Amino acid sequence: MSAAHVRRGGGGTARANARKSTKVAVPKKLAKRLPVDQARVNRIAGMAFGGFVLAIGAVVLVALDIPAKAERAAGTAVGHAGFMVRGYQITGINHMNRKLVDAVVADELHRATDESGADKAPQALVDVAEIRQRLISFGWVKDARVSRRLPDTLVIDIVERTPAALWQNQGQLALIDGEGVVLDRVPVDKMPDLPLLIGPGANAREQQLTRIMDQVPTLKPQLASATWVGDRRWDLAFQSGEIVALPEGEDVAKSVLAKFARADKQSGLLGRGIIRFDLRKPGQMTVRLKRAPGEPIVPATKQPQEG
Repeated sequence: MSAAHVRRGGGGTARANARKSTKVAVPKKLAKRLPVDQARVNRIAGMAFGGFVLAIGAVVLVALDIPAKAERAAGTAVGHAGFMVRGYQITGINHMNRKLVDAVVADELHRATDESGADKAPQALVDVAEIRQRLISFGWVKDARVSRRLPDTLVIDIVERTPAALWQNQGQLALIDGEGVVLDRVPVDKMPDLPLLIGPGANAREQQLTRIMDQVPTLKPQLASATWVGDRRWDLAFQSGEIVALPEGEDVAKSVLAKFARADKQSGLLGRGIIRFDLRKPGQMTVRLKRAPGEPIVPATKQPQEG
């Protein structure tokens, strides 16, 4: 009895030790050196080990492409339930070429169709964010909203930029908006009736020029073009043929041009055959007059007549 009892007791002890060995524990010698008790150290070690196992599992799932496969399967199932894209609607286009939008939408629908293996693109697999991102890369598009209209339609709403001026640079003409964004190239024979900005960087200064010209409402309708000179100031060309050279700095340019506008209103400076008005020197206005070929700059003095 006693021997059997001892053997049974030994087996129970071995099983208990086996159960204990499955737990993650920190060696007692190491735990004694830590500023926490043994039980808490073991709990922390167990949590760390569990997190490690979860991380390994996540890496395996990603490596096997299981989340993407599950997403595609779910999207295809939704499509088979009747939510296939059978058409799309585009609104808001007034100027840009609609074919550009059609091409972007068609590319995404083909991708979703190929991914699903169906005849049509399932709504759930169409990446509307990717469509929007590609659309706003076009110059004409200020913003775009792409949405799903269940069960079978995409809606693309385009917000176009408003043309504000023409920009001539390196022999090419382009439409720009008020922020200087290039909208589209323009043939010379199809130039719209908009202000013409000339020179490198002039497109980025369109708003500055608008603020300057807004101070002189009598001159603004007469402006033919404006050249951005040396990345620092404007030369204004008027329809009557004169050039007005403005100084550097927006505030200074506003002030001198306002004085010039008052003088023009009083004395009619424009339209008198003067070639250039230079307003760059503070408090001075230098003018350049037309000369006939061979005509001296300073007229010769008259000789006294002999009596």
